[in-house]
Formats: sequence, structure tokens, C-alpha cells
Amino acid sequence: MSDSDERIISIYEKMCLDTVDSNPNMLIPWYIMASYAYYIQDDPLLSDGSFDRLCTRLLEQYDNLEHQHKDFLDKDTLRAGTYLGEYPTRIPDIVKQLRREYGK
Repeated sequence: MSDSDERIISIYEKMCLDTVDSNPNMLIPWYIMASYAYYIQDDPLLSDGSFDRLCTRLLEQYDNLEHQHKDFLDKDTLRAGTYLGEYPTRIPDIVKQLRREYGK
């Protein structure tokens, strides 16, 4: 991974952390976006360690979270740390917009 790629991932990690710290319900869309970027695009938004921490935090708080896309996730998927399910239709556009505004 190039220095530029690492810098861009750091930007996304900071955005993710800031967002979920202020609104834990945002753990859900960040998990789905990061999964899409990693598994579908093969171009991660988050480092593996940050993704794992996001997954752990989401699993710990899952029962208390509310988000329109929560039905896309379940605890078994979160325990596995791998998301191979369907993605909400707006996720590709949101990830594309993130990349356009903040990096690659």
C-alpha cells in the first residue's frame, strides 16, 4: 500500500470514528460501506484493524442501535467479521461520493 493510500484510509478512519462517536447508530452504515469497499470493490476504506474494531463495537451495541439498514446485518455476521450479504442500493453511490470528495 502506498503512502497516499494509507493517508486516504486514515481520512476515512477519522471520519468513521468521529461519526460513530457522536452517533453510535452510524456504526451500521459505516460497517456496510466499509464492507462494500473491501469485499465488492477490493479497495478498503478502513484498515483491517479499524474494520475489526468497528465490527466489535457494532456487535457490542447492536441491540441498542436503530438505523434503516439494520435489517441487512445480524449478530452471526458480525461475529464472523465478514459481510457477504446484500447491500442497500444507495451504498455504491455513497462510497463513490466519499472517494470523490476525499480521495481516490
